[in-house]
Amino acid sequence: MTALTTRYFACKRRARTGMPWLVTDKTIRLEINGSTQRIRMCAEREGSPPILIVQAGPGFPLLHEVAKFQQRLNLEKDFIVSYWDQRGCGIASREDAISVSLQQQVDDLRSVLQWLKNVTQQTVIVFGISLGATIALQAAEHECDTVKAVIAISPDAHTASSDASASSFLREQIVIAKNRRLSAKLMKLGEPPYTDPAAFQLRASLLADLGGIERGKRFSALLRETLFGLIGTYGFLGTAKAMRNMNLIQRKLLPQLASLNLFTDPPRLSIPVYYIFGDQDPLIPAEIVKQLPEAITSPEKTVILIPDAAHMVHFDQPEVVRSIFLGAG
Repeated sequence: MTALTTRYFACKRRARTGMPWLVTDKTIRLEINGSTQRIRMCAEREGSPPILIVQAGPGFPLLHEVAKFQQRLNLEKDFIVSYWDQRGCGIASREDAISVSLQQQVDDLRSVLQWLKNVTQQTVIVFGISLGATIALQAAEHECDTVKAVIAISPDAHTASSDASASSFLREQIVIAKNRRLSAKLMKLGEPPYTDPAAFQLRASLLADLGGIERGKRFSALLRETLFGLIGTYGFLGTAKAMRNMNLIQRKLLPQLASLNLFTDPPRLSIPVYYIFGDQDPLIPAEIVKQLPEAITSPEKTVILIPDAAHMVHFDQPEVVRSIFLGAG
């Protein structure tokens, strides 16, 4: 593992209406495998078990969503929660953004897990979301002494199946909606795979408008929420950099993700894994929900299909997801 160094550039406590003070709230800059990355660690009590959040992607930062996670899940009450801006994300340099690959993200995660275990002197619960869950499963295979459990929200397992499922969902829902604007967007989108940022983002907007990302939130609302969060976290110039980096990373990763197939070489884990799916998620077909946990070796598997939840299950049904963490902790 490449040596890690840390520099603390923020250490503060928060006051939020109806929520307790945090005794730990610090953002740490890490030098990981030749890149600069950032983690914000938050907790209400020192010595709590650690969680590392591995964000969805590709190219999505995480630090701008800390308040949303805290308001919905409030994991800080029982855990030390580490929010990680992965390689190239957020206000990272252009050089870090163009150095991204799927394997590099796995290697970086392994280094972060080793660092976090060393800092907390405890094994880590990995909270992976979508592509972050895929990366978490691949990294945890090699970190049996570092990871306590993996909680995998809507893991990407087989891009071709997910693309086909999403395409079928979009066609069916747009016919039901009888919406010419959405129909025109679908025609512009064309058929998968989507290996450039414009097409990938257009599909995301369609899925959001039809309830496939977060239930009850259209794409415009999610975009507004994201922009306000980015500006509040990184400032105006930092937001421009974060958006640039997202596009750079997607140009690098989307062609790689087109052939993603965890079934060809499934991870073999020696720790518990909790698979969490939303029953309204158009990106995860039923066969993936059934087959993925069977394909990945682990001593303890829990598969939960949560009603009235889309791809971002943890935001649609936060209390259910929080209860799973308490059981795993």
